[in-house]
Amino acid sequence: MKQNFDNNSFRDFEYIAGMDAWARAKLFQAYLDDQTLKHQLNYRLQVDSGCGPVISMNGQRLISLVSNDYLGFTQHPAVIKAAVDGINKYGTGAGASPAIGGHYDYIEQLEKAIAKFFRKEHAIIYTTGYTSNSASLQAILTRDDLVIMDSGVHTSVMEGCQCFNRKTVKHNDLNAYEHVLKMAGKKHPLVLVIIDGVYSQDGDLAPLREIIGLCKKYGAKLMVDDAHGTGVIGKTGRGLIEVCDAWNDVDLITGTFSKTFGHIGGYVVGSKEMVNYLKYQSKQHLFSASLSPAALSIVKAIELIDEEPLWMSVLKDNCKYFRHGLQQLGLNIGNTQSAIFPVRVGDKIKNAKICYALQQKGVYANQINYPAVSMKDARIRMGITARHSKAQMDEVLNIWSDIKREFSL
Repeated sequence: MKQNFDNNSFRDFEYIAGMDAWARAKLFQAYLDDQTLKHQLNYRLQVDSGCGPVISMNGQRLISLVSNDYLGFTQHPAVIKAAVDGINKYGTGAGASPAIGGHYDYIEQLEKAIAKFFRKEHAIIYTTGYTSNSASLQAILTRDDLVIMDSGVHTSVMEGCQCFNRKTVKHNDLNAYEHVLKMAGKKHPLVLVIIDGVYSQDGDLAPLREIIGLCKKYGAKLMVDDAHGTGVIGKTGRGLIEVCDAWNDVDLITGTFSKTFGHIGGYVVGSKEMVNYLKYQSKQHLFSASLSPAALSIVKAIELIDEEPLWMSVLKDNCKYFRHGLQQLGLNIGNTQSAIFPVRVGDKIKNAKICYALQQKGVYANQINYPAVSMKDARIRMGITARHSKAQMDEVLNIWSDIKREFSL
């Protein structure tokens, strides 16, 4: 008899008593086949065109709401030219890790550019945004330390902390933060609080000023990952830290180059001592080849945020327009204050079917189910960029009106 996998999630296949990895993989393949046949697995869909507000999928035109290319810099002529010029000058790859031959002048240029962007002097570059969190934390933390992290932080943070003492607090719950900080007392050499600036699933903001106050009160250090806030909020796109004027109150700033900056890679901005420590103690940095010369495109993207502020202005207008449209439809988008728009559905099967129905009607959005969010908090996540037109957003809103009626939202 064919097994029904509707009540399963990816996490169910991480460990099954008595099964080795090959047996789990075989069962997982059966799960994938079952969910694909039912149009409930809307992941890894092949796109035939570049990143943009409209994409092609198997020849079908879709308005794309899955990209984090918030300012559209992946397609900016000056950004593309900088990448091409870098390859023409240096070739396609670095050929070595940073410590033993891969620290080129373009890497030094990028380190200085991202540090200056956040009003600091020192930064370390990683080949992914994921490892800028996970690898840094694995180097910083010891078994004697304590991490206090918001339940909404990225998986990369959770992985970086999984071998250490950690407490996960309810999302943005200041009472919970204070309770854990108070209980920690002076028991640990380091107490590190980790938050996002803008949270990736809800699109809401951290209560940064209040958390800074708690960290100072109890002697904790603070790390802020503002991957989704950079280029989106703040007068000049420096994220929540700029909004709160908290430049001297955050110990570590982390983020990725794969969103606003239109490329790939990640960074940690901090003190000279901590950055140099990570350059020699963070194994994924030390033993991975450096970013390719195409990373010079990131330097140009950093410059463009200040040189062409129009893109941020357009993005803010687009977010305001789209948020108002979704609210007018009566859809539950929570407390988003960013370019991320989650439409909460709840039931994961219904959520998957809505995602597929959106695709059939010409909208490409993200199906977000457990374990990315809690079991009963499935949602469709959408991202707005500066490249979306009013006409495209209206088309999406009209389709959502149909979806709302068809699925009784």
